[in-house]
Amino acid sequence: MAKPSRNKRGPLASAGLHTTLLIAAVVAVFPPLWLLVTSFKPKNDAFSTELVTHFTFANYRHVVADTEFLTWFGNSVVVVGITTVVGVFVAATTGYAVSRFRFPGMRPLMWLLLVTQMFPVAVLIVPLYNLLAGLGLLNQPVGLVVTYLTIAVPFCAWMMKGFFDTIPVEIDEAGRVDGLNPFGTFWRLVLPLARPGLAVTGFYTFVTAWAEVAYASAFMTGEENLTLAGGLQTFVNQYVNDWGSMTAAAVIIAVPAALVFAFAQRHLVAGLTSGTTKG
Repeated sequence: MAKPSRNKRGPLASAGLHTTLLIAAVVAVFPPLWLLVTSFKPKNDAFSTELVTHFTFANYRHVVADTEFLTWFGNSVVVVGITTVVGVFVAATTGYAVSRFRFPGMRPLMWLLLVTQMFPVAVLIVPLYNLLAGLGLLNQPVGLVVTYLTIAVPFCAWMMKGFFDTIPVEIDEAGRVDGLNPFGTFWRLVLPLARPGLAVTGFYTFVTAWAEVAYASAFMTGEENLTLAGGLQTFVNQYVNDWGSMTAAAVIIAVPAALVFAFAQRHLVAGLTSGTTKG
């Protein structure tokens, strides 16, 4: 008589697994679904348990026409765009240098990149605030870009190093034979092969800057200077309780992030796995 396979799940185990997955799916889907449904409700029905009984676009019209939302959106696009471009370039060049070259201070540099990730944002706000104040960068987009780079670059540099480690060194040697300098080899030969890693780095940097709240709230004041993270707090605070506008603005903010993810997602899996092993 054939022995039952050890890998075959019993009915109870299968039912438990599917139940757990179903509960996890509900927990994951409920918050964004509640956000979307609430954004189409009248303000007085924001916390009602019913679905949308009076469908309205009033919250969206109010956010776009009667607030500084478009200004906040533009400020965020500028800050996030600069942060993403500069962050990806710095992380890629740093990762390539550490992957390919041996130079004095290389190991302390890598440890420094790791150590910077150990400090919570709350601990860094005060020293960064004092530093930006001394440089005259408070309430300036450049100051916010610098703070976001301190979050994104160290992690992304480690990620890019792992990816460059998987690209054969022979490609660099071929470039040098053809007369390319190290930067030319990096830019013309190695970087095009690193597209999956660049996609992951770019997406991480974008999300870091797009969704960050603490620095944006601490370093930017005045409605005309706020980014989306700071602007959302004007809808719900100790003086105002406008959940309809809050949810409508949050839905609009989620659209660019979803578009960036859709554009980059075909590279994300390859980029996240290719840096884990050295080929």
